Amino acid sequence: MAHDKAAVRKILDKVKAEGRASLTAPEGKLVCDAYGIAVPKEGVATSAAEAAKIASGMGFPVVLKIVSPEILHKTEAGGVLVGVKSAQEAEKGFATIMANAKKYDAKAKLLGVQVQQMLAGGQEVIIGAVTDPSFGKLVAFGLGGILVEVLKDITFRLAPASREDALSMLDGIAAAEILKGVRGSDPVHREALATLIQHVSELISDFPDITEMDLNPVFATSKGAIAADVRIVVDFSPAPPRYRPSHDDIVRDMNRIMKPDAVAVIGASSEEGKIGNSVMKNLINGGYKGEIYPINPSAAEIMGRKAYKSVKDVPGVIDVAVFAIPAKFVAQALVEVGEKKIPGAVLIPSGFAETGNMAGQQEIVEIGRKYGVRLMGPNIYGFYYTPKNLCATFCTAYDVKGRAALSSQSGGIGMAIIGFSRSAKM
Repeated sequence: MAHDKAAVRKILDKVKAEGRASLTAPEGKLVCDAYGIAVPKEGVATSAAEAAKIASGMGFPVVLKIVSPEILHKTEAGGVLVGVKSAQEAEKGFATIMANAKKYDAKAKLLGVQVQQMLAGGQEVIIGAVTDPSFGKLVAFGLGGILVEVLKDITFRLAPASREDALSMLDGIAAAEILKGVRGSDPVHREALATLIQHVSELISDFPDITEMDLNPVFATSKGAIAADVRIVVDFSPAPPRYRPSHDDIVRDMNRIMKPDAVAVIGASSEEGKIGNSVMKNLINGGYKGEIYPINPSAAEIMGRKAYKSVKDVPGVIDVAVFAIPAKFVAQALVEVGEKKIPGAVLIPSGFAETGNMAGQQEIVEIGRKYGVRLMGPNIYGFYYTPKNLCATFCTAYDVKGRAALSSQSGGIGMAIIGFSRSAKM
């Protein structure tokens, strides 16, 4: 089923024109309708008599909820009544909710009361979305209602989520067994939940303006899943989307980088005390099983190996380039790495963002993205891959092989852990 993007765009444009940062519940329902996200029957009443009429036509019991752009958390405002069983109760409930909302926020614009079909039974879950500064758009799933705040049993995936991603999320929470049915209860409809997760993830991917979205609770039964409440927050000046290569590209490149058959050392040196000298020694003396290409425009040979002026002069394929040159030369050398189609660069040099050189760091990031070069660093020790006796660092080689992997943001702490591991034969 195709999504109605035009309908969503029209709603968001209206919200933007009015200077709002969130959608009302009725607007949220229309967005859900446009993306095939199941929600209950509902209507908006602007008077007590209208609330009674809508509720009577819908059939009791119903739920009443305040409609206001300024009141996102309706329960806290006393803006929700559940289990309304008659027209008289609907009229009384309308007055109560409007009074509570005015008391909660005297400046809030009250648009009316949402009259909604009351859902009963099933497992309460939450399906939502957030915008993370590091990962971009994420879709979330977990137990819903008040349990999401108490248990915090939530799992996330990058958006848009595939069908496999969505189904895996159902098994990715600690309470996954509850969804399968316990103590005689029916299992939830997994396909229906997966569909909701997928549609939410597609919605937030299609519209970067949507920064947060909550369907909470979603009532999941053996017959389907329907969202009882919708909350959508927007930002019409969002940060640029995060650079995100495809999963297949990441796996392919990282396998070449972390398990390289050929390594180039940019700044390789025969001079003792130079970082390029230490890296070369560690690669050779550590027994690295792949090809080693020294790169130095002023040398013909380094440590018995032919030296090249540039990585572009190397006749063979290179999987990773280790940089051991001053920061001011990194950008140009990185361009050559990109032109050589080397997938990874290990940037040992310091002198970038950690010293205030934000422009220099942004430059190498842009070069890396332009050529598809994945960067490790700058200002790092390097890395090891023990199955191939690889020590691409200026520190001592690590010769203890095992099954554990270590990634450390702090070089000092990482090397301390490696030092202890070496002494303990870990």
